[in-house]
Amino acid sequence: MLWVLLISETVIFALVMGRIMAIDYGKKRTGIAVSDELQMIASGLTTVATPELFSFLETYFKEEKVVQLIVGEPTQKDGTPSEIETEIQTFLKKFSQKFPEIPVVRVDERYTSKMAFQTMIDGGLKKKQRRNKALIDEISATIILQQYLY
Repeated sequence: MLWVLLISETVIFALVMGRIMAIDYGKKRTGIAVSDELQMIASGLTTVATPELFSFLETYFKEEKVVQLIVGEPTQKDGTPSEIETEIQTFLKKFSQKFPEIPVVRVDERYTSKMAFQTMIDGGLKKKQRRNKALIDEISATIILQQYLY
């Protein structure tokens, strides 16, 4: 879709590309972040219970144009896959069957939870607020998306 804006007799073209979504997949919860439509800014969206993830995605994809999914790739310090990787592979197989038009890219997510926690400290969140694991997952997904965008 192409938008044309007239500002002071100057024509500015803005191409609306669609959003990129990133997820920090977990056994209990999955953090979700999205880009703006110009794919420049990453923002935390929400955290959903993992068993409800596909229901959430179906609803969101009906409302917003998502053109790519970024999925965190959890690895150990030595580079071997984390134990949750088998569950992520199951998710990815089901995702590609349900949404074949949305390509998936994997991004290393080592240390994103630690970075998310530090972001909460730097942001001045109180100790009680920093215990919110759902918020950590959402911030982790945002960091994964930021790493991909930049």
